[in-house]
Amino acid sequence: MARLAIGKEFLAEYAKLDRNTRSAVDTAIAGFARQTHAGPFLETPRDSRDSRIRTIGIDGVWRGVVLAPDSGDTYCLLTVLPHEKVNDFAASHRFGAARASRALEVRDEEELRLILAHPFAAWRAFLHPSQHEIAYRVSYSGSAQVTGGPGTGKTVTVLHRAAILAERAGQPRLPRPVLLTTFNGNLAESLHAQLDLLIPDAAVRDRIEVLNVDRLAYRVVKQARGTPVLADERELRARWAQAAADAGLDLTPAFLKNEWEQVILAQDLRAEPAYLTCPRTGRGRPLTRAQRSQVWQAAERVTTELAAAGQSTHFQLANEATQLLRQPGAPRYRHILVDEAQDLHPAQWRLLRAAVDPGPDDLFIAADPHQRIYGNRASLTGLRISVRGRSRRLSLNYRTTQEILAWALPLLGDDPVTGLDGEADSLLGYRSPMHGPRPQAWQAASRTEEFGLLTERVGSWLSAGLEPHAIGVAGRSAALVREAREALEAAGIATASLSGRSPVPAVRTGTMHAMKGLEFQAVAVIGVEQGLVPEPGAVAPETEDPLAYAQDLQRERCVLFVACTRARDHLHVSGTGEPSPFLPPGAVEPVPPPAALHSR
Repeated sequence: MARLAIGKEFLAEYAKLDRNTRSAVDTAIAGFARQTHAGPFLETPRDSRDSRIRTIGIDGVWRGVVLAPDSGDTYCLLTVLPHEKVNDFAASHRFGAARASRALEVRDEEELRLILAHPFAAWRAFLHPSQHEIAYRVSYSGSAQVTGGPGTGKTVTVLHRAAILAERAGQPRLPRPVLLTTFNGNLAESLHAQLDLLIPDAAVRDRIEVLNVDRLAYRVVKQARGTPVLADERELRARWAQAAADAGLDLTPAFLKNEWEQVILAQDLRAEPAYLTCPRTGRGRPLTRAQRSQVWQAAERVTTELAAAGQSTHFQLANEATQLLRQPGAPRYRHILVDEAQDLHPAQWRLLRAAVDPGPDDLFIAADPHQRIYGNRASLTGLRISVRGRSRRLSLNYRTTQEILAWALPLLGDDPVTGLDGEADSLLGYRSPMHGPRPQAWQAASRTEEFGLLTERVGSWLSAGLEPHAIGVAGRSAALVREAREALEAAGIATASLSGRSPVPAVRTGTMHAMKGLEFQAVAVIGVEQGLVPEPGAVAPETEDPLAYAQDLQRERCVLFVACTRARDHLHVSGTGEPSPFLPPGAVEPVPPPAALHSR
């Protein structure tokens, strides 16, 4: 019986077709899938360079291009073209034997319906040859790392690596020998959904647990001593403010809290003498021995208060869970895969190191320091994780168009960026083979005008056939995102939070931080203006810590860069008043009259 596979490159094309053409494609593919023999449906174009190329009728304008198998009965749909272009395509293309293996096989009409109902989601599971080589390597002798800019396929490489390790696990001694983890819950949910799409075998899929690192720590501690209570961030800041005031320190509460998190908890220091002599890498303001002693006393007070209240922070839980997992007989994973690793805190890295025994394929790490959106910094070597000789870099962006990349790269500025191995990381050679429309950046006179422009742009994307969930809207603050949602809903456009679930198709909205690790066919980034980007409260005063000030500014640049590079095909950027200082001169234009806007 003839079978049909859909080339994953075609899914990107399918998502761009108008609704009538997509409907005709659905009908043609479904008709093919019902046939016992493919012959009557297919034609061989004249002067074909590859003898396996066939075509299938779609409608009066379009034909599908199909690759016949060398053996067997599985055909692969490569693309759809206007009738007059089919022969030229056939005369100029030859395909390798691996083409059909990089496809989604359609086993029945129901599966076809599910795939074509969400082509953007299916497209995200596509693995390109350079990624395939890394993901499907037989074995790594120890921990391995893959790095690269946004859209180079780090996440999809991790997903495929998880799938192949789970498949090779056979009948494991542990119920779930493979852990796929990342730094927050939204990303974990996205990875969970993509694995479900990628792995059809339920037995193999069930060997992979997807859990963000904070939930892992929480679970380990809960099993040992009962349900932990997480400290409220506002209360925690108040405790540090009171501790600073009572001690008469000339250090701000924010500085003290950061010192506690990035030095004391980062190195899991448990006694004052250890803190008095420890290195303070990444901290720009020097402290005398007497000042260190004062900081330690303040930290002792805060941790004592937290313990008395029965509360812990995420980093404290990570350190506690690490000690529990280091005990003999503690359950460990066979393999751990880490996505968006650049944002993990050293305490979280120690937890992951303790959760898997050292050995072949123990840790598989995907990271991009240019997308570091939190203040955590770690050195893998210092954490007993060696990727020496097992680190690969991806430089081709298969998601974002070259036009979007060229627009977004200057947002990062010129300051050097350090990777997890302690070496400078560069995006030299980073490029995309795909092309599309140039990003559009507008500066509105008011928020009302900006939201009017937003609703018009999102509406035009929907009218062009983009799936609602393939459209993302990002703002620097949750309050601005709420306002944007209200404006979109008032215009009749359904929206949903990135962290929520919607029973109806809806445009996804969230903060720039929440967009991390996700991707959309079209993205609107709003509020890119002075006073919002960079967020003043996220940047340490330069007078207090010049190094922290520079690092915070760079991190804010990364946040904006990350939001803009979530877009695959279309990017819309807007703000009010004065543009953000991160935007290059001439990058934005004043909002034109409506008639001029419609012509663009």
